[in-house]
This record gives sequence, structure tokens and C-alpha cells, in this order.
Amino acid sequence: MSAPHSLRDRERTAERLLASSAKLSFDPLKDVDWAAEPIPGRYYCPPRHLSLYGTALWDALTEDQRIELSKHETASVASVGIWFEEILMQMLLRHAFDRDPTTAHVQYALTEIADECRHSVMFARMISWMGVPAYGAGRVAHNLGRLLKAISTHSQTFGGTMYVEEILDAFQRELMNDESLQPLTRQVSRIHVIEEARHISYAREELMRRRLGPIRRRYEQLFIGLIVYYSTTSLINPRLYAAVGIDPRTGRAAARRNPHWRAAKVELAAKVVGVLDRAGLVGRANRWMLRAAGVVH
Repeated sequence: MSAPHSLRDRERTAERLLASSAKLSFDPLKDVDWAAEPIPGRYYCPPRHLSLYGTALWDALTEDQRIELSKHETASVASVGIWFEEILMQMLLRHAFDRDPTTAHVQYALTEIADECRHSVMFARMISWMGVPAYGAGRVAHNLGRLLKAISTHSQTFGGTMYVEEILDAFQRELMNDESLQPLTRQVSRIHVIEEARHISYAREELMRRRLGPIRRRYEQLFIGLIVYYSTTSLINPRLYAAVGIDPRTGRAAARRNPHWRAAKVELAAKVVGVLDRAGLVGRANRWMLRAAGVVH
């Protein structure tokens, strides 16, 4: 594709997404019922996506403990979402900084930053509403994020965005459609899914426009592998197991061995791994990291 055609396609995509943003955007401070109380006996996310589901530790938990575990794991995933959205906002600002602000492409990048800012506040409010800690991504991942947001390339910015947003999207689509779960976590998921659909489209089309040579492809694969590994393994902070009386080291070991949890991760990541593969960002340089993260067999 020639450069002029590529630029016109980029602008058409951004114009379409800006129009969609104008028609359907949310204010989480107004559009989520923060005054609602949790409904007793309801899970905060689908039980089958919990890290200990199907293990002997799960079998030993009471129903109330299982619900409590779902609350803490949902909060852990949300806190990792905040961590990555803060990284993403800075990566998008760097992307916009070097480009013409009068283009629709840059204006949509700025619109997405505004969306992500609201999403981070929404996730933080949800964690506060639950009354549980913001577990975060862990020290190693947190500090690697500090590096990534400062030096990320085009492929890392949009490939990393695709990965994290797609696995959250897959998780939340099931959550928002399950009427047996807590209404507030369903509300939060619905807002995030609707607005993230635009972000995913922006990232996917931008990612697929970039052509990589063989040496650059291996370099980008390595960094995408690190993003996949640390973002995935950070989703469930082992400290949360103490909330249901399980030693964090015991819980972490059980989750790592749990075929149900591994299958859940493979399921959640299947679509985005396919996109990254088509973009040349999955290969020998990083497939072992994807396997270590538990998102491919």
C-alpha cells in the first residue's frame, strides 16, 4: 500500500472513531450506581475464570470464601488494568507528540487518552467500592512498565495495547452478560467494553499498517513477549489469597499448576495472539514467553 493511501486510510479510521466517541461515551462518575450495595451471594466475576477454580484448594473453600475470592481477583485484574492504562496514556502522548495535532489520527489518540483516564478512575472507584486493596502489578512488572512507557516503539505501543485490552475485553464481555453476577461489576464491564472496542480497532489497524524487516521483527517480538508475560502473570497478585485463608505461596503454586486457569488464559488471549501473529509479532523470539505466561499451548 502506498504512503498516501495508508495516510488516507488512517484518517478515515480516526474520523470514524471520533464520530463514534461523540455518539457513545460515558461518564463513570455519573453512569455507574456507586451508591448500590453488593448483593449477598453473588460473584463478582464468572467463577470459571478464577485462578483456583477446579483445584483442591477451591473444593475446600466455602461458598462465601469463593465469592470473596472472586471479589479480590476482580480487584486485582482491575488494578493491573489501571497500571497498564497509565502506561498506555503516556505511550499515546509520545505518539501524538511527534505528529500533526490537526489530523484526525492524533485527535483520536488524545480522545483515547481521555477515555483511559476515565477508565482508570472507574476501576479505582470500583476497587474502593469493593473495600479491597489495589494490589497492582508487582514490583518487577511495575518498574518494567516505567521503562516501557519511556522507550516503547510503534509496534510495542500498539501491540501491547492490543494484548492487554483484548484479554480484558474477553473477560469483561462474559462478565457483563452474566445476570447472576454483581450488577456494579457488570456496569463497569459494559462501559469498558463499549469504549475499548474503539481503542482496539485503532490499535489493530495501526499495528497492521506497519511492515517489519526480519531483524526488527525479532526485536519487536522479544519486547512483545515481555509485555505478554508480565501483564498476564501480574493479573492475579498472590497476596490476595490470604483474604480467604490461603497462604499466598501455596495459592500461587496451585494456580500455576491449575489446568482450568491455564485454559481460561488461553481462551481469553486466543483472538489477540492471532492478531499479533498476523502482524509478525509472534515467533521464535517470544513464543516461549507466551508459553511461560500460559496463553498458548
